[in-house]
Amino acid sequence: MRRIVPAVLAVLVLVVALGAVAFARGDASSVTQARVERSLAVVFAHRYVEQSRLVGRPTTTPESLHAKAMCDKHGPDVPDLGPGGDWVCLMSWTDPEVPMPTEGYGKFELNVHSNDCYTAVGPTKLTGFLTITDTAGKEVTNPVFEFDGCFDPHGDDEPTGVEFPSLLAITSTTVAPDAEGHTDLRVTCGTGSQGCSGSVSATAGGRTLGSTSFALQEESTSTLTIPGPLPADATEVTVHVRLRDAVGPSGPVTLPVQRP
Repeated sequence: MRRIVPAVLAVLVLVVALGAVAFARGDASSVTQARVERSLAVVFAHRYVEQSRLVGRPTTTPESLHAKAMCDKHGPDVPDLGPGGDWVCLMSWTDPEVPMPTEGYGKFELNVHSNDCYTAVGPTKLTGFLTITDTAGKEVTNPVFEFDGCFDPHGDDEPTGVEFPSLLAITSTTVAPDAEGHTDLRVTCGTGSQGCSGSVSATAGGRTLGSTSFALQEESTSTLTIPGPLPADATEVTVHVRLRDAVGPSGPVTLPVQRP
């Protein structure tokens, strides 16, 4: 048997190691952000047209929808490469019958496979439930409730340039003052291009409780403390959000006070 000299062996080890690193990072994967975004917008548009025709709206076309998508894999600290069930895509389209919510898009969850195909599930408030009623009065499968798509593994991989702002949401349903009367507010920052930054202020019982600033990465949560003490007789707190990046509540949010 021939022996591999140390220099050759070292080169082989290096090549294998580099290949393993590239595979782990997803560098060698055909599953990329740009390909998923382009495919999702096209596949969704055609499925949406199917839905429109089933319910008696034949004038809807893929072109009239102007569908566009922005996709992210597992948050800001993970490269947007490779298969997995942790892809999230934001998508907007134009349909006078189904206006977009305040943030301007719907959130889709994707399971992207290594064979360059995927399964997408959209927001039912925009796409509907599992079945719909067609023009003949029959219950039929909704084409956009959940759908499959594929993309060309050698297709266009240039960035699409589509960006949507993150959605800041107040997840607290009540506020509970501590021993000194201070209250906390739980917030989340959703998928988006810039994360969430701005400030929140609060009032209660005719008094201003002060404001606090925040800067959050996309797909993160935080607890914000309102600096001023809550009046002893206050039964609710009104929260005002001012945003620099992201979209959020369109008006004040009022939360009841929960006391021990």
